[in-house]
Amino acid sequence: MPKPMLDRADEAYRCFLDMVTTFPRSQGIIVNSFESLEPRPIKAISDGLCVPDVPTPQIYYIGPLIASTDGDGRSGAGGGAADEESECLDWLDSQPSRSVVFLCFGSLGLFSASQLKEMAVGLEKSGERFLWVVRNPPTKDQTKRFLAPPEPDLDVLLPDGFLDRTRDRGLVVKSWAPQVAVLSHKSVGGFVTHCGWNSVLEAVCAGVPMVAWPLYAEQRLNKAVLVEDMKLALPMDESEDGFVSVAVVEKRVSELLDDSDEAGRAIRERVMVMSEAAKVAMSEGGSSRRALDELAKSWKLGNPTVVHPVAVGL
Repeated sequence: MPKPMLDRADEAYRCFLDMVTTFPRSQGIIVNSFESLEPRPIKAISDGLCVPDVPTPQIYYIGPLIASTDGDGRSGAGGGAADEESECLDWLDSQPSRSVVFLCFGSLGLFSASQLKEMAVGLEKSGERFLWVVRNPPTKDQTKRFLAPPEPDLDVLLPDGFLDRTRDRGLVVKSWAPQVAVLSHKSVGGFVTHCGWNSVLEAVCAGVPMVAWPLYAEQRLNKAVLVEDMKLALPMDESEDGFVSVAVVEKRVSELLDDSDEAGRAIRERVMVMSEAAKVAMSEGGSSRRALDELAKSWKLGNPTVVHPVAVGL
């Protein structure tokens, strides 16, 4: 469970409790998911198991809704972001198909300096091609938590000589990468992710298998679902203090891309099935398009529907 849910004295616990107790009183709930992706929980909800004493509201599964890209895969970012986007995609253009693992952990996903070095050594030892987004370690000043951190100094954060030794098969970018465009690129064969729901849906739509490395919020719950139920990700195994070793990084990155690895191959096959299912859900007559039509009709008829959009991704 998310950490605030384990502490009843936490303000976030009270806010979450207040929110979920209003769900049964609403006339509709919008969820950014689709039926083929989560059949078991969807059946549990529709069977009334989640709200046993009162009627279950209408649930509208209208996903996957993700950011769009231009026809060539570019997202049309402006300014400096456009330069960074071009660098990433131009580099990917020169890589073999399905050969690159992409490591990116959302706008709030930060690692300690020691963990960054451990990741670097693991990537180097794996021998695999990689595109890695590196951000500065977290600051102790919590008031700056949601502010953009300063640009990282890669020479200080990463092991001596790492960038030179991996220059022919790796690209490290500072702070940001065009995630949807990268995941949609033909050269990307794996995604090490913090398990934010938006990132998960983007990977599913692109047919990219994942390594689940949750960091905060609901991400540990997402990891459990991705690994144990959906079978779309390999787990990044942590020690009791949350640290991930060189050996684990090396192993998981290699498994994700190795055609001879049975576990990785099963994940890759499964995610391709879900990618096709996502397209079907969003196509004319698909389950998500039908759900959206039903929602629109309920509003068009003038029903005073109060709808709670469920935002589970960061």
